[in-house]
Amino acid sequence: MPQLNPAPWFAILVFSWLIFATILPPKILAHTFPNEPAMISTKKTETSTWNWSWH
Repeated sequence: MPQLNPAPWFAILVFSWLIFATILPPKILAHTFPNEPAMISTKKTETSTWNWSWH
C-alpha cells in the first residue's frame, strides 16, 4: 500500500511549511493600518447629576 509510505509526503509537508514560515511572515508583518489609534486623554469628564422630577 503506497499511501502508507510517509517518506514523500513528510518531505512535502516539511518543505511547504518551510516556505510558509519564510515567505508569509514578512508579508504579514509589513501590513500597516490606515488609521493609527489615537491616544485617549486621561482627563476625567465632569458629569452632572440628574434630578428626577417624580421623586
